[in-house]
Amino acid sequence: MWLPVVGLLIGLAIGFFSPVQIPIEYSKYLSVGILAALDSVFGGVRAGMEDHFDSTVFVTGFFSNTLLAAVLAYIGDRLGVDLYLAAIFAFGVRLFQNLAIIRRHMLHK
Repeated sequence: MWLPVVGLLIGLAIGFFSPVQIPIEYSKYLSVGILAALDSVFGGVRAGMEDHFDSTVFVTGFFSNTLLAAVLAYIGDRLGVDLYLAAIFAFGVRLFQNLAIIRRHMLHK
């Protein structure tokens, strides 16, 4: 259940302490990638609290969500349309829904 949270904390630690700088032209891709990752992590935590966590579903969901978000951002860039906003909206809504459900589970314990 805590595997997604541990992975998130390790990723955050690496991100904060590494000297790597991301070029500004990749900011759209990075933003949708981060939201896709957070959506997967919070979905994994929620599934763990509901006792139906499956690591295969988690890993495949993580990579497919991230890939779909990146493809939307890329196609949008090629067309001159901000399609990445659709991914941001979808992942943002799911992120807050999962967080609300996790909060309710924690309050009931």
